[in-house]
Amino acid sequence: MKIISTLAACAVGAAAITGAAWAQKAPEYVSIPMEITVNKPAAEVWAKIGGWCDISNWISPAGGVPCEVTSGNGQIGSVRVIAKRVTEVLTAKTELSYGYTQPAVEGKFYNLYHGFLEARPVDAKSSKLIYTLMLDVSDKADQAAKDADVAGRRKTFEGALATMKKLAEG
Repeated sequence: MKIISTLAACAVGAAAITGAAWAQKAPEYVSIPMEITVNKPAAEVWAKIGGWCDISNWISPAGGVPCEVTSGNGQIGSVRVIAKRVTEVLTAKTELSYGYTQPAVEGKFYNLYHGFLEARPVDAKSSKLIYTLMLDVSDKADQAAKDADVAGRRKTFEGALATMKKLAEG
């Protein structure tokens, strides 16, 4: 009976320590909404930039970032690998949008990264491209590092939106 009580006490103590550590490193989710107006109808825009691996044409100003569909056919559950190092899984899809996540990688901090790209009709001749990222920045050392991470992502994806606009209007 004493062994069971000792084990129970150890379990409670471990839970308390784990709880304290968890409280200090609670997730800190940020949302990074971005948009740009495009002078083309949403369906035309999506036809030019909305394919599951079209990211290879617009994520980098120089273009040509490799993207390979490694599983699926562009429907929910499909997997793409960008630049031979970033894996993303298609989690949502409509006629003019898709959402994706980056799965956890063993041994690395999991930031629950999600992205959502949409071509939203404004009127018969124009649309908005809306790109939203969401992730956990609690692994960053301080607020300055968190802000820098968000700013870097915003810069990259606002550049991507500008490239998408150019591709869609050109």
